[in-house]
Amino acid sequence: MDLLSLKSRFFQLYGNGEVSIFFSPSRVNLIGEHIDYNGGYVMPCALQLGTYGLVRKRDDGNVRLISKNFDLKIETHVNDLKYKEEHGWGNYPKGVLYYLKKAGYKVSGMDILIKGNIPNGAGLSSSASLELLIGQIVNSLFNEGKISSIELIKICQRAENEFIGVKCGIMDQFAIAMGKKDKGILLDCHTLYYEYIDMNLRDYTLVIMNTNKRRELNDSKYNKRREECEIALNIVRRYKNIENLCQLTIEEYNELELYIEDETIRNRAKHAVYENGRVLEACEVLKKGDIKELGKLLVQSHNSLKDLYEVTGVELDTIVEEAIAYEDCIGARMTGAGFGGCAIAFVKEDKVEDFINKVGQTYKNKIGYEASFYITGIGDGTRELSLE
Repeated sequence: MDLLSLKSRFFQLYGNGEVSIFFSPSRVNLIGEHIDYNGGYVMPCALQLGTYGLVRKRDDGNVRLISKNFDLKIETHVNDLKYKEEHGWGNYPKGVLYYLKKAGYKVSGMDILIKGNIPNGAGLSSSASLELLIGQIVNSLFNEGKISSIELIKICQRAENEFIGVKCGIMDQFAIAMGKKDKGILLDCHTLYYEYIDMNLRDYTLVIMNTNKRRELNDSKYNKRREECEIALNIVRRYKNIENLCQLTIEEYNELELYIEDETIRNRAKHAVYENGRVLEACEVLKKGDIKELGKLLVQSHNSLKDLYEVTGVELDTIVEEAIAYEDCIGARMTGAGFGGCAIAFVKEDKVEDFINKVGQTYKNKIGYEASFYITGIGDGTRELSLE
């Protein structure tokens, strides 16, 4: 990202003067899909792709938001933070400001210029990246950095849940705020216990594969899946005192599943419990440096998301199937909410270019349009940058 040209653009839009710059990464979930809201374990990591924000304080309470990724410009006031459909992407920053203010933190006027290099609609959490960017800006500019990372994470999740209306779990915001270079994060979404896991990929590289089937989370069946898991949980609770599905071991689930008569509801619950087990297994194999075993777990995860949770679709299934068929790819799976967006694969470093060419061509032949591929490192969480 050319920060100097971004700074020049900021001056063109808002005039010369002091300016601060912040960066908030995107995230990818290595394994543990659709179980963050079921109280399970997940293993995300922050990426080096993300959202940049240049900002200057104002003394009149007005907040002006401009993004180089969208034509829409937003202007609001810190005392008028209401959801407005016509404000589009601007509702995410407004939601964060609203709940920061509601929590008693200082929020004041700002001029903000935003530019991201996260593929839009790809399922790499551009919305959570933007939320944490705004949260960190307010924390640094007006609250002397006194808001803890966990508090910011919870406020940003609340903004997405209640202001935007997407019932996301806490994983996206957590991974983006707490990311660490070359580390995966094993996160218990129920207790927020976490530990960093070394991503020793040996001679393999993480490749992100964007199907370019755009995923709109508001319009997806995401909330429907949450409801189905709630139904399963309520049935299981008649026989076992649990707070969430992922408190069940696989053995306990196998004993209780006969009480879930509806096959669809049963499948949703089975995915959640078994996927939770795969995350813990993935943690162990990574600690041993057994990257090939991790690859097998990725394939199992994708098959469960396809057959039991039904959130993949022809585009994701095609790109994962083609990736797995490639000799020097040890595993692949969809990542994110599904219904389009991205998949990940672990590919031999010296074969990545060939992998992209072959999988990309076959995908285009079968689907009718091109996929995009990204090689990006695992990076640190949301932070202020130096313009020097």
